Amino acid sequence: MRIIPIYASAGITGFESPAAEYSQLGLSLDELLVVHPSATFIGVAKGDSMQGVGIFYGDILIVDRQETARHGDVIVANFNGEFVCKILDKTHRMLLSSNEQHQPQPIHDYDNFTIEGVVIRSIRCHRQSPLLADI
Repeated sequence: MRIIPIYASAGITGFESPAAEYSQLGLSLDELLVVHPSATFIGVAKGDSMQGVGIFYGDILIVDRQETARHGDVIVANFNGEFVCKILDKTHRMLLSSNEQHQPQPIHDYDNFTIEGVVIRSIRCHRQSPLLADI
């Protein structure tokens, strides 16, 4: 993969050609984005409840099952049979959205609740991937 660094700051009127200088790294996106390959899965975000943390409808979520969920982590969980992406509030045993229009969800003892993994990365697709078109 070739990395072409383009640095831009506010107020500039142009920049030199991105091809002028580039560095080539022996790196794959898997190596860059995935820490534990055998414990990682990819999901697609639905809804608007996580927009405050930069996760929008259609974004790709890289979820690591090997990471231990900590207070404040964005997680994917099975909550009463539904997969949800929320912020984990361990102190108050709640699932939080980052959108004011969605209320916090308490986790009661009688709830069926399983953390499936920690969201370690999210990727915005500016054009829909044909591989994810049917998801």
